[in-house]
Amino acid sequence: MSKGWRIVFLLGGLGNVGNGLWMLADPYGWYVGLPAAVPDFGPYNEHFVRDIGCTFTTLGILLLSGVAVPAMALFALVTTTLFSGMHALVHVWDTARGFVAPAHWTIDLPGVYAPALLLLVLTVAFARRRTPA
Repeated sequence: MSKGWRIVFLLGGLGNVGNGLWMLADPYGWYVGLPAAVPDFGPYNEHFVRDIGCTFTTLGILLLSGVAVPAMALFALVTTTLFSGMHALVHVWDTARGFVAPAHWTIDLPGVYAPALLLLVLTVAFARRRTPA
């Protein structure tokens, strides 16, 4: 795996682990502190925030394992991209049906839609690379 791809996997892994650990350690702080208007989607549920924190932490560890075991890298990236893409589609659905205000089209752009699109582009590029992991 090239140095550039290692950096991509390390940044993605650390970002997911960091977000997940924040959710696990301080679920209410994450719920009100994330600049994504999370409370617009429903009342605070500590257990649910921690459940999702487990998901982010797991995906982060999976991305980091792709650096340590390059044969796992594509699987790690595809899995993370699937979660991110499905998460983005849930946000599209909830905003389109009026569950949250139309402002969420822009509120969710940097933290939900852009990462999902970026991950899709990275996954395609990583799968097409000429050199093996």
